[in-house]
Amino acid sequence: MKSRLFVPFFVLAGLILLVGLACGTVTTPTAQPPPPQIQPTQPPPIQIQPTQPPPTEAPTEAPTEAPAEAPVFFTEEFDGSIPDWTYFLQHGDEEKMDLQTDNGALVFNLTGTDLYVYLMYDPYIYTDVRIDVRADNRGKNSNSVSLVCRYSDEGWYEFNIGNDGLYQIYAYDILTGGGYQLLLNGGSTAIKSGRDVNEYTAICSGETLALYINGIETKTFTEKRYRLREGQVGIGVSSYDALPIIVNMDWVTISEP
Repeated sequence: MKSRLFVPFFVLAGLILLVGLACGTVTTPTAQPPPPQIQPTQPPPIQIQPTQPPPTEAPTEAPTEAPAEAPVFFTEEFDGSIPDWTYFLQHGDEEKMDLQTDNGALVFNLTGTDLYVYLMYDPYIYTDVRIDVRADNRGKNSNSVSLVCRYSDEGWYEFNIGNDGLYQIYAYDILTGGGYQLLLNGGSTAIKSGRDVNEYTAICSGETLALYINGIETKTFTEKRYRLREGQVGIGVSSYDALPIIVNMDWVTISEP
């Protein structure tokens, strides 16, 4: 009897033990950390390129250069046009004269007798001044080259040098209508006659008038009768009874005395 009861109890006990062990080995699952939250990568902002080039500042116009101011003291070499100079004909037929610049010279071409042609420098009025000129005679010997100072509505002073060796210094009187008034005259061996080149100088300083021919002082004197005080300066050429008269002025210098 004892053996029948023992076997089932043992089996039962073993079953209970297995169930207990099974129950003892059951574990609670460990909590897993939440998966990392992956932040979505934001694409960089797209730079929208303009279809037109970016606006720029309105272009400014280049400043217009002011016309060059006419010089007071300078050498005129007659290269091209000479807008600051104007001529007038004191006596004779204008159709028988030609005045132009050519190949670096001012050319007086006179085909009529007794023509008195002047070219004046317009921009300035001078009181004391010196005028130098280089004249190349290419025509007949019967002509005069003139240097003028203090040209105004009162008159002017004129230094007249003849290619024949003679000279005259005049005051042209406008106020009283006297015209050419001879102040002094004479002759000079310094003048190169014929087809040659001469350099002449006239100085008007205060009451003193002076003439130089080829660097030689020819005449200096005091003028108190007409007392012309200021005016423009200029040059001129005159014809007389022999033609043609062709004189090339290579340059003219206006300077302080």
